[in-house]
Amino acid sequence: MLWPPRDGEITDDELERLYDYPDGLDRPWVQVNFVSSVDGAVSVAGRSEGLGNDADRRVFMLGRDLCDVVLVGAGTALVEGYHGVKAGEVRASRRARLGLAPVPPIAVVTGRCSILPTSTLLTSTSAPPIILTTRAAPRERRDALAAAGADVVVAGEETVSMDLALRALDERGLRRVDCEGGPHVLGALIDADLVDVLCVTFSPLLAGGDAGRIAVGPLPPSPRSMELESVLHHESALLLRYRKVTPDPVTSGTSPA
Repeated sequence: MLWPPRDGEITDDELERLYDYPDGLDRPWVQVNFVSSVDGAVSVAGRSEGLGNDADRRVFMLGRDLCDVVLVGAGTALVEGYHGVKAGEVRASRRARLGLAPVPPIAVVTGRCSILPTSTLLTSTSAPPIILTTRAAPRERRDALAAAGADVVVAGEETVSMDLALRALDERGLRRVDCEGGPHVLGALIDADLVDVLCVTFSPLLAGGDAGRIAVGPLPPSPRSMELESVLHHESALLLRYRKVTPDPVTSGTSPA
């Protein structure tokens, strides 16, 4: 699907159908949203904000409209100045129609429990954040965040296991997962083969410098296959949506479960 189509700009309803989650999910479905310069930079002057455009922001906010939970790394949350999702930042009518809570909570991946109790993630929110951390994180930090109202989850020993993190979200009925970064979280999801959809906007900029790429982490056993589902464009920016390729049990040589 190309945006805008020949007869005009894509409508909100069409965009929702394109980016919505599957019906009847029985497990967490992870849809990742990133922006990159055309030369591969994930940030300008340390922040992704300099790469965005109106269309990218529209899709970014749609992701929050459609999800049960926003998943983000602590580094991204701190650099980008995250707070809790506000009711005015999501379309209430859409979330009500989809049977979703008024606002999605923010789930923060932080191996060392580096979020402070005074963070706006806790002090400026109507939905308590979920802190996905490790047993190695200092106990006093975990206790302080729990006392400040966060839902603190130990999801690993030394590093956060994305399998355990998603299992914890599943136990809370949070299956529509909107991952907003950063590169280390995406790298961990790729390593665990947990990315269902990747939405990436290519901004028409040559950023240069030493900015990183959108994914950083362990090298998986093999590259994860994706297939292109949609191509949208706004002025000179491209918005691409890729879906995970599920192996055919016949052609892959395995038997159906």
